[in-house]
Amino acid sequence: MTRLVILDRDGVINQDSDDFIKSPEEFVPLPGSLEAIARLNAAGYRVAVATNQSGIGRGLFDRATLTAIHQKLETLLSETGGRLDALAYCPHTPEDGCECRKPKPGLLRQISQELKTDLTGVPVIGDSLRDLESAQAVGAAPMLVRTGKGERTLAQLAEAPGLADVPVFTDLAEAVDALLAGAVNV
Repeated sequence: MTRLVILDRDGVINQDSDDFIKSPEEFVPLPGSLEAIARLNAAGYRVAVATNQSGIGRGLFDRATLTAIHQKLETLLSETGGRLDALAYCPHTPEDGCECRKPKPGLLRQISQELKTDLTGVPVIGDSLRDLESAQAVGAAPMLVRTGKGERTLAQLAEAPGLADVPVFTDLAEAVDALLAGAVNV
């Protein structure tokens, strides 16, 4: 059986910004994140990204720019020996009421269909409550990192139904260490 890990992008793989990541130049990987993805790949994991990108719907950047940002991610990953097996994004604003914008599970279901994989128990690593809620909605295993919006999210967990016991890690590298060591129940 091939194993899968799904990651949020901004705040997990790269530095987040309340002003959105609007260009390849603004895409700056967090220390150790690309290497962590490469370690997952080397251990036989497929890695996918599910990311809300409402900057498109808000008119802050276009799909071509998002493609260029993701090409930069792919290039930097390949330089560390890593790769992504799937990348799904939601271009809509919160007001659009779509099914793909996290916390709804549409992006995760899209990845499930693309990779022909059941998501039950699949680790989903994010920094926001909506990442964890989308994982919960499909029976995946939510994990929280403190990077990005993670500290803010940590304060909300006690009030989030079914998420109070989500495992919390300093960053993606630490979460991957725990996964590879079998220290996380997934």
